[in-house]
Amino acid sequence: MLAVCGLLPCLAASPDVDRGKILGSLSAPIQIEVYSDFECPACKTFHEQMLPRIVQDYVIPGRVVVVSHEFPLNIAAHKYSREAANYATAAARLGSGIYQPVTDALFRNQVSWEMTGKVWETVSAVLSAEQQKKVQALVNDPSVLAEVQHDVEAGNREHVNSTPSLFITRPRHMALPWPMNYSLLQSLLNGLK
Repeated sequence: MLAVCGLLPCLAASPDVDRGKILGSLSAPIQIEVYSDFECPACKTFHEQMLPRIVQDYVIPGRVVVVSHEFPLNIAAHKYSREAANYATAAARLGSGIYQPVTDALFRNQVSWEMTGKVWETVSAVLSAEQQKKVQALVNDPSVLAEVQHDVEAGNREHVNSTPSLFITRPRHMALPWPMNYSLLQSLLNGLK
C-alpha cells in the first residue's frame, strides 16, 4: 500500500531524522511527526486508514513530509514492541523502500505476531534474502538500539503518553489530538501556510 512512498524524494536529513523513516520531501512546508508502537491497535488504525490518505492528499503533492518515530510502550501487553521497533529501525537503514513494507507487514499482522512473538518471521517475509541478512546484522547494532531509544527520549520530551501521538512541527509546533477524524486533520493542514 505505502510501497509507492519509497519512490518519493527525500532531501538530506538532519542528524535527528532517519532518512529511511521519511515519507516525502523534507522541503515540504508542513512536517508531521508520528510516534507509534507496533503493538498498538490505534497505531494500526492510523497506519492503515489515515496515513495512506495523508500520503495521497498531502505527501505526494509535496505539501507534507511525515517523519516516523518508534515509541514502543513499556507495558506488559506490548512485550514485543521494542523488538519490532528494532527490526523496523534496522530496515530503515536500508531505505524508506524497505522501512515502509516492514511497517506495513508489522501492522497488518499485528494480532498474529503479538500472540506468538514471531516478529522476525513477519519482518523477514517482506524482505529479500540479502535484505534479511542486512537487517539481521543491524538489529542488535548499538547504533540501531540507540536510535530507538533516541526516538523514545524525543517522545518523552514531547510528553507522549499514548500512541499514536502526532505533532505538526513545521511551520509551527502543535500536538494533534488522537483520535482525530480525517476532515478535521484536512482543515488543520489546509489552514497552515
